[in-house]
Amino acid sequence: MKTFNYEAPSTIDQAITLMSENSGQVLLLAGGTDLLVQLRSSNQDIDLVMDVKGISELNQINYDEVSGLVIGAAAPCSQIYESVPVLENFPSIIDAATIIGGKAIQNRASFGGNLCNASPSGDAIGAMMSLGAMCSVVGLDGVRNIPIEQFCIAPGKNALASGEMLISIQIPPPRLNSGANYLRFTPRAEMDIAVAGVGASIELNSDLDRILSACIALVAVAPTPVLAAAASASLIGKKPIISAFEEAAGAAKESINPITDVRGSAAQRKHLIGVLTRRCLELAANRAGYVSCKGE
Repeated sequence: MKTFNYEAPSTIDQAITLMSENSGQVLLLAGGTDLLVQLRSSNQDIDLVMDVKGISELNQINYDEVSGLVIGAAAPCSQIYESVPVLENFPSIIDAATIIGGKAIQNRASFGGNLCNASPSGDAIGAMMSLGAMCSVVGLDGVRNIPIEQFCIAPGKNALASGEMLISIQIPPPRLNSGANYLRFTPRAEMDIAVAGVGASIELNSDLDRILSACIALVAVAPTPVLAAAASASLIGKKPIISAFEEAAGAAKESINPITDVRGSAAQRKHLIGVLTRRCLELAANRAGYVSCKGE
C-alpha cells in the first residue's frame, strides 16, 4: 500500500473544497469496509483519503410522509435497521441492512458506501432500486439528483463526476396497499456476497385483488444491478397470485445474460433469479395486504 494524505472534514463545503484543491486521486471513506480492503491490496497512486464520517448531514436518517425517507450517505446499516420510521415503513430496506456482513460490519458499512462501490452484487442497491430511490450528489456546481438505476455504470464505477460526492439517498414514501421485499442467495451463511439477489415492490388496488404497479430489481447477474422492466410491466392489472408471479419470474430470468465465475455458473444464476423473483413478489404482495388462497 502506497502512502497517501488523510483529511477528515466536518462539513460538506469543506469536503468539496478539499476535493477541488486536490489534483490527484481522492477516495472518500464512510464506513471503510470495502475501501480499506481495496487500499491494502492496491498499488494505485492515491493522493488523498477523505473521511466523511464526521459530516453530520451524511449520518442522518429522516422520514416525512410527503417526501419520504432520506438516508445519509454515511449512515451505517445498524442505524438504518434501528430507525423507527424505516422499521415501520420500509421492511425491504431492513431485509438488506441486516444481511450486509455481521454485526461489526453493520456498525460501519453504509448504504451510501455500498452504492458508491458499485458492486454488481450490492444488496442495498437492489433493495433501494426496487423502491425508486434517487441519489443526491453535490459538487462545485451544486446539487444534482441521479436515479439509482443510473448511478452504477460498470463494476466498481459510478456516475459521480470529478469533485462530486454522494450526500444522501431519497426513497419515496410507501403508497397505500404496497409492499416490498429483498432476497438473495449465498451458498453459506458466512459468505456475504450474493450469487443472485432480487428486490421487488408491488402496489395493489383498494380491493387488494389487482396489481397497480410493480418494480423488480436484479442483483449479481449483470455488470451492474438492473431493473427487470418487462417482468415488472407484465404484472400490471393482474391478480397478485402465484401464476402471475411465475410468469414475471420467467420474464426476469430470460432478461439476463449472467456470467460464470467462482461463486456460481450462468445457468445457476438464471435459475436463482426465477426462484427468487417468484418468492420475492409473493412476499411483497403479502406485505401489501394480500392473503393468498390455496391453489392460486
